[in-house]
Amino acid sequence: MDWTNKTILITGGSGSFGSAFSKHLLKNPPKKLIIFSNNWQEQDALYKEMGEPSFVRCIFGDVCKIDEIMSACKGVDILIHAAAVKNLPTCQYNAFSTTDVNVFGTINVVKTAIQQRVNKTLFISTDKSVQAINTYGKCKALAEDLVLYGNVLGADDNIKFSVCRYGNVCGSAGSVVPVFKKFIEQGATELPITHPDMTRFWFKMDDVMLFVEDSLTKMQGGEIFIPKLPSVRITDLAAAFGLPYKVVGIREGEKISETMGQYREDGTLIDSGNNDWFLTVEEIKKTI
Repeated sequence: MDWTNKTILITGGSGSFGSAFSKHLLKNPPKKLIIFSNNWQEQDALYKEMGEPSFVRCIFGDVCKIDEIMSACKGVDILIHAAAVKNLPTCQYNAFSTTDVNVFGTINVVKTAIQQRVNKTLFISTDKSVQAINTYGKCKALAEDLVLYGNVLGADDNIKFSVCRYGNVCGSAGSVVPVFKKFIEQGATELPITHPDMTRFWFKMDDVMLFVEDSLTKMQGGEIFIPKLPSVRITDLAAAFGLPYKVVGIREGEKISETMGQYREDGTLIDSGNNDWFLTVEEIKKTI
């Protein structure tokens, strides 16, 4: 996609996705990139890592404060909404704050996009929003509905809202990969897993970048874009690190497998445990 004449704003812009997509845009710079987040230290570190490009603006702000996102969004053509509280245990034990960010923050983003006449707003969601059983997933499910509702409120062909929904991103802040690496650095001789039957969808960050860019190119408003992803068994992931595992028990709100949704063509349920595409231990090694 040609970003040359576009102004792009990313909420949660200094998080795992926002940082990766910001650096991805260095290959094809937009007219302006606004990195909007509530962590100025991560913002500053990202800006310096990118080489302090002239087309980048870092704005310290909070999606929970509509005046801050409204001000940042003036003149924006594309809004990627990635700001969220994502850690499952954190969300479970901080439900009010999680709802403030993941739900009411999303309402602020939708209202802002409509008022500022943003052409395309794409929401970054998760497989945990499907058949949700935890605070994080339930908030994300509602946020998806709120974003798509923006197409009704906007009622304008030039104001569009869509959703990207995908599974675990290897190596991201919410992934088990950096957790396992930390254990190994600390001298662990076995890795903790919550259940031996646990499976997850697996997505490399480079592929996330291409998927989101493709979704932005294709979106007409109202879509939920879902990629075809492989699954991994948690026991195979431990094996890929070359260590045995110990079972420590499922955390509150955690599933054995995740569900992505249904394929429109045949209505097949996309479940990480019943997937027809599992990575081998050797294939997993190449992603970690």
